[in-house]
Amino acid sequence: MRTKPVIMDHDGSADDFLSLILLLLMRHVDLLGVSITPADCYLENALETTLKLLTKAKRTNIEIGIGHVHGINAFPADWRARPKVLNALPDLIGIDTNSSPLDFRTSQEMIIEKLLTAQEAVTVLMTGPCSNLAHAIEREPKILNHIAEVIWMSGAFDVPGNVLTYNHDGTAEWNVFWDPISAKSLLTHQIPIIFIPLDVTNHVPVTIDFLKKLANQSSDSWANLAGQFWATTLDTIPAYEYTYFMWDVLATSFLSIPEAFTLEEVEVDVVTQGASAGRTYRKANSGYHAKVATDVNKKLFYDYLLEVLSTAC
Repeated sequence: MRTKPVIMDHDGSADDFLSLILLLLMRHVDLLGVSITPADCYLENALETTLKLLTKAKRTNIEIGIGHVHGINAFPADWRARPKVLNALPDLIGIDTNSSPLDFRTSQEMIIEKLLTAQEAVTVLMTGPCSNLAHAIEREPKILNHIAEVIWMSGAFDVPGNVLTYNHDGTAEWNVFWDPISAKSLLTHQIPIIFIPLDVTNHVPVTIDFLKKLANQSSDSWANLAGQFWATTLDTIPAYEYTYFMWDVLATSFLSIPEAFTLEEVEVDVVTQGASAGRTYRKANSGYHAKVATDVNKKLFYDYLLEVLSTAC
């Protein structure tokens, strides 16, 4: 498989870091940079986890960009604290980083420079809100010509959203709801976007059966660490009946197993305000062209994950 240049933008939750692990293990991916959006995280903690993972992988040459854009609708504080727990896990607690956000360029600066200097068009993988990319485009529109495609874990088109908050009707997905204005802005540029929405991520929960299979591979350090990360999600609020899905990990796997996905070419739009703020919806004949994942081969996906994590060394 030909090497694919990729920039990742994540927002610091457990599945974002599981996605980063997966990216670091993909031999066909040339990871040019990692941008952090302070959405489902507190920036300092997410930076620390990112640095720890790059250090563990001996990939500290990969540049990190720090996002300073703050969304309109904040994630719950308890969710944002998750990276602090991850940094205390046995496989990470002993890795020293000693860095501050002040030591790094802004995400916009990093994204612009990496895109403009890349030898070929770059895939942008977003596992959080799109604000950093949207603002980078506004600052330097020339980068549009250097983006091969955007793979974005976001949206809910034909299923309910996952935003349950005051004065909202529940139709939105969090990565869009955090900054719906930037989401709308990104669509207007008509760059190739592949949405990996709740419609398809709802098919792939993190199950105890999967975690047991992963535990049987725990002699590999990456498989063991991934199991630790997923184990921290079992107490995820709002209740113990809450199901944690392979949201960001599924989107990341598209880079390696696109054949596992069913894509539909549609015209879409985003509601930017009101009780439906952040809602993504079909808008035939007058929306923005995009591809939306509607189904996935679950067996192929789970088998792929277990294989990559078991052969990581």
